[in-house]
Amino acid sequence: MLILISHIGIGAVDLAAAFLFLYGLHRMSSPVTAPSGIFVAGIGMAVAVLASFLYAFDVGAAARPNLPVNLGLAVVALALGGGVAWWGGRKVAMTAMPQMVAIYNGMGGGAAGAIAAVELFGNKAPGAGALVMTLLGALIGAVSLSGSLIAWAKLDGVINKPVRVKGQQVFNGLVLLLTVAVGVYIVVASADKAALLLTMPMWIYIFFACALALGILMTLPIGGADMPVVISIFNAFTGLAVGIEGYVLQNPALMIAGMVVGAAGMLLTLLMAKAMNRSVSNVIFTNFGDVASTHKQGKIKGELKPTQPGDAGIAMRYAASVIIVPGYGLAVSQGQGKLYEFVKLLQAGGVSVKFAVHPVAGRMPGQMDVLLAEAGVPYDMIFQLEDINDQFATTDVALIIGANDVVNPAARTDKSSAIYGMPILNADYAKQVFVVKRGEGKGYAGIVNQLFYADNCNMVYGDAQAVLIKMIEAVRGLGLPAVA
Repeated sequence: MLILISHIGIGAVDLAAAFLFLYGLHRMSSPVTAPSGIFVAGIGMAVAVLASFLYAFDVGAAARPNLPVNLGLAVVALALGGGVAWWGGRKVAMTAMPQMVAIYNGMGGGAAGAIAAVELFGNKAPGAGALVMTLLGALIGAVSLSGSLIAWAKLDGVINKPVRVKGQQVFNGLVLLLTVAVGVYIVVASADKAALLLTMPMWIYIFFACALALGILMTLPIGGADMPVVISIFNAFTGLAVGIEGYVLQNPALMIAGMVVGAAGMLLTLLMAKAMNRSVSNVIFTNFGDVASTHKQGKIKGELKPTQPGDAGIAMRYAASVIIVPGYGLAVSQGQGKLYEFVKLLQAGGVSVKFAVHPVAGRMPGQMDVLLAEAGVPYDMIFQLEDINDQFATTDVALIIGANDVVNPAARTDKSSAIYGMPILNADYAKQVFVVKRGEGKGYAGIVNQLFYADNCNMVYGDAQAVLIKMIEAVRGLGLPAVA
């Protein structure tokens, strides 16, 4: 009776968790409802995790002596994992958010790989079909784990530049073929273990080693500019691996959650690649994003024209309209709060202010939207590329803070450029452009920004937060009304 009740209870809870996942995802489609959507989906995940303890009622008599130990370990693991996640989520800086997302992507893939390992080592996948699906989930999960760890290392500065050697892609292809070959051998040999050249556990170890190596090898050559797309790819991989292992375990909650995450991650990957005017294969198998690019750029016409923060701030105060383009430099300086304080000063003086966000600005999808939301910027002031690009031509001032490649006119005019064809924000069309930048360095693509040398562009050098403080002081010195 208890077993029947547990089965019914698990099914009902899985259905409820799946509904919460889907409803939460629906609410995430709008910035206004996204926070509650994340909360709802989190409740769904908590419900699914707690429901897994109902499986204790379905444990065979032979395993029951170990049940208290296993339950105790599960509770300890949940407490440790939950505590670390809670502390990390509250303490992580906005600049470190991409690294945290990369790590969590990897942990999801690792969890799927661990489930597959339990199934494989325990010989719990009956039939060739189930074994193939288990191995596929193991492959994708392991690649997501090791690849995400490399992505984290790149984003955190542990690995400072892409690692590339001659013939690397060919070697990666051979590693993939070897991994698949080992997987096929495991499936074939499972029917006749007497024919094994090595023990089955040894073949499983070799399979996982090859899969983990593949994730490392395919991520090492990818440059910094492609990290937003890479994070999205591994997010999709993690979801797919979880969904596959959910199928193997016949767990509806895992299947639904995994397929939703996988589909959403793949759609986001395609949108990000489209925003860069490139294919996903181009991201993985080419050298774009290498800060040490060998691209030879012709001599840029014009010269850099520095200006003082106060002068730029006063110029914006007397403009009729301003469009602000945030970039990773704003996140590094943690200047979003001061930026919105400056914006409210301009609005108090009757200036129309809008924000323009490029899909691949920052180091992960949506980082600029999250950054502005953290500062309290109203959602109706934030516009995506396709919604605001036509407005730059009639705008008095474009203020660029820490962005580079996403406003580089070379993407439109220089066919030899590494970013040629990538849709950019038309900031150079504004009557006046101010660029806040710490120095004269290049962007992720490793090329000089033609905009910086344009006649209508002035450079404001310095840390973004420090520059914004000086702009605020200069505008307040004009005797404007107090900030709302």
